Amino acid sequence: MLYFFTKVEDMGEPSYLGEFELMVLLTIIQLGDDAYGVPLARELAIRRGRDVSVGSVYAALDRLETKGLVVSRLGEATPERGGRAKRYFRVTDEGLRSAHATRNVLNKLWKSLPLPGKELA
Repeated sequence: MLYFFTKVEDMGEPSYLGEFELMVLLTIIQLGDDAYGVPLARELAIRRGRDVSVGSVYAALDRLETKGLVVSRLGEATPERGGRAKRYFRVTDEGLRSAHATRNVLNKLWKSLPLPGKELA
């Protein structure tokens, strides 16, 4: 039996972000080096005007880290957390490029949006 494998290389195309991933990425930038799950969820809830679960924030952080758009580091263990360490996140250069690329695409799409009351093409 023959097997054919194809290696797909990154061709330098930008990675566009979904709405929630973009919000998480921008919030990490705002919070700086102290960005971790609970403050991220709290800040996102304030900005969005609705609750954000810490679980959904960590799911997005895992996706962003897998894509190489954020990196994490473990802090010191704290008694308040039962001896567990906090996982801090920071945006990579690639993450910043991806945020800018996503913004550029969204800006183009917004510019083509008709005003309310106008007919859609």
